Amino acid sequence: MHPKLPPHFSVTPEILHALTAKLPVVALESAVITHGLPRPYNHSLAQDMEQEIRKEGCIPATIAVMDGRVKIGLSGDELEHLANEDNVVKISRRDFAAAITKKLRGGTTVAGTLFAAQRAGIRVFATGGIGGVHPEPDYDISADLPTLADTPMIVVCAGAKAILDLPATLEYLETMSVPVVGYQTDEFPAFYSRQSGLKTSLRLDTSEEIAQYARAYWELGCSSAVLVTQPPPQGTALPHEAVDGFIRQAQQEALQKGIHGQALTPFLLGRLATLTNNATLKANLDLLINNARLAARIARALHPQIRKKTI
Repeated sequence: MHPKLPPHFSVTPEILHALTAKLPVVALESAVITHGLPRPYNHSLAQDMEQEIRKEGCIPATIAVMDGRVKIGLSGDELEHLANEDNVVKISRRDFAAAITKKLRGGTTVAGTLFAAQRAGIRVFATGGIGGVHPEPDYDISADLPTLADTPMIVVCAGAKAILDLPATLEYLETMSVPVVGYQTDEFPAFYSRQSGLKTSLRLDTSEEIAQYARAYWELGCSSAVLVTQPPPQGTALPHEAVDGFIRQAQQEALQKGIHGQALTPFLLGRLATLTNNATLKANLDLLINNARLAARIARALHPQIRKKTI
């Protein structure tokens, strides 16, 4: 039987059945829907990620807060409402109690999704890019990083968002003993770009290897996430040097406008899409689908007894 869920949680019957039967489930965040992508791309992307996970024989679990309930899995109507409503908040780990108390609706960040997914019993999570250390001010550190350090899940991403201080972000992860796995690469991807000049802590080339590594890591008593980084697809990835100048311009604009905190990342990503004539948006959409596919394959590899079955 599935363990008792925390108060204020609601799980769809499909996901509850999958978790109880120990079938592979992949968690998805919803801040990318509410704050990360423009309409109508946000809604179509959310549907495409869920469909990609189902193609690989897994159950998608998009996580959000709806009217004060932590939802593990959304209906089609809920997904559409979330993508098109204006009065939604961004929910990190610290924000759940406030959202529950005020009966808010909101999209969960990487940290928020990790928090909810782990409590529901989900072990694999697909996202675009994690948060990290911002270059200005240097004390602006995303809650994603400490949450990765104390949440035992596999997180598939395309590295940290390119707007961040990537060397400092990797140093933080190393200090907190979070393994950074390069999937078929030795280099830490830079979200929109396949190269950053920075190395991962190890390279693994198959989903089965990643599943075996994660099992061994947690069996040893380690309790952090295993961060799996996958370069963005070759066809839409952008040269790191080409994006860097636009990032600096967007950061300067944010500084002049006094934009910071939870509003900073959505502002910077939006400006980059404008400055690059939507090239960064296209790269973002493709890498999200790519990461959903890999996460599903890893989830199946964690369940070898059902890998040949259709769910």
